[in-house]
Amino acid sequence: MTPSVQALAYARRSALESTDSGRVLGLETAGGLTPWGAEARPRFFSGFLAAPQAAARGLLAVADVAAARYDRRTAAGSLDPVVTGSGDRLRFESFSGCGGVYARLDVLDEGLGGTETGHGTTNVDVNDPLREALSRMTGDDPLHLRVGPDELAVTTLDGSVVEKRVPLPDRWLRGFAEAQVVTARFDLRAELTGAEAVRFLRTLPRGQGRGPLWVVPSGRALRPTPRPGPGAVCLPGPARLAALERVLRHATGLRVYGPVPDGTLATASAWEVGLPGMRLTMTLSPDPARGFSGEGGVLEALATEEAAGDAELLALLLAWEPRVEPAELAERSGLPVPRVRAALTRLGTAGRVGYDPADAAWFHRELPYAADRAERHNPRLVNARRLVAEGAVELAGDLATVASGERRHRVRESDGVLACTCQWWADHRGRRGPCKHALAVRMARRGATGAGGAGTA
Repeated sequence: MTPSVQALAYARRSALESTDSGRVLGLETAGGLTPWGAEARPRFFSGFLAAPQAAARGLLAVADVAAARYDRRTAAGSLDPVVTGSGDRLRFESFSGCGGVYARLDVLDEGLGGTETGHGTTNVDVNDPLREALSRMTGDDPLHLRVGPDELAVTTLDGSVVEKRVPLPDRWLRGFAEAQVVTARFDLRAELTGAEAVRFLRTLPRGQGRGPLWVVPSGRALRPTPRPGPGAVCLPGPARLAALERVLRHATGLRVYGPVPDGTLATASAWEVGLPGMRLTMTLSPDPARGFSGEGGVLEALATEEAAGDAELLALLLAWEPRVEPAELAERSGLPVPRVRAALTRLGTAGRVGYDPADAAWFHRELPYAADRAERHNPRLVNARRLVAEGAVELAGDLATVASGERRHRVRESDGVLACTCQWWADHRGRRGPCKHALAVRMARRGATGAGGAGTA
């Protein structure tokens, strides 16, 4: 499928400038959403940063990921990072071109010098000249950050814009949705001091290797191991953490998040470097050649009409909060917590929420693309709906039969889990979500009518 193209229009290029009162980093914004609706160039922040050089390096790290492909050595198109203002922080997010690395820089209240931010989400221009200027920054002279156009630009804009046309791959969009589902299952697995964090990250192998690397806590350090053990965390493709090198001189610590190991199978993990007033987090998919888009964690929520209605209700309660708590939403909406979590998953497919393992909470943002795009272009979901619409599902108690082409697959339910006789289930055993046949059975049992579509699973 050919990726769509997104046009980003800026009033002018972002730039780092020197003035009589110090340096000014002006980040230009494109069209985005705010509490007052869509704005061509929203303005989110204007103030001095508490740790200028660390912030500049962190922003560069996020831009590095946006410009990278980790599955093969080829140049990748770069989508400008997304920035969200949440009142007490700015979040800069990006995804790699291959869809397997998600980066986020959280500039917290103390990093912003206590200055409040606006509310909303948009893209921010990070161009090559700006990257070079930020890379040359030295010292900690005062740095004024402006996110959005200044008053002069607003009043004198003559209609001319700086426009970027960038590819917007479907797997990149689906990756945002899947990453928040994956990280919501993470726990804090290890924590290092700044010195130990620098020592550990600088000794990681630079090559991808032939299999996943595992690390286990050892005293105050982390020790690499070829196989998982008690307390182990998977580090799939250590070279994908290269962008963290940008900020190591400013690191105050390292926190590692991940699931409990599932045998010897590689898993995703999140690596958070603490900075003065900031956090830089990189979340890695289970394999450099495997993007988040195919993990399938959102499919069950997308297959239910109940979650669709619940998501519409919860969307009315979101207000760009930096922390979205399911228990609080349950109380405000009158829904039980499990249904709130399913609805949050569905909202994530529209880019409307993300998940922060450091806060163990979701956060509200509005990615600047069509809300149903990731759902409409999910191959397994599209095919499952087609199977239901064609009447290919036969139900018989806990057993179901699904006609798919010339094959007939048996789907059996046990303890709420649907197992299938297809090759997808044989290869993944549910670790990457349900196959299209199991999804179709789930929809048929809930009375879904399905919709036509094409795709492959």
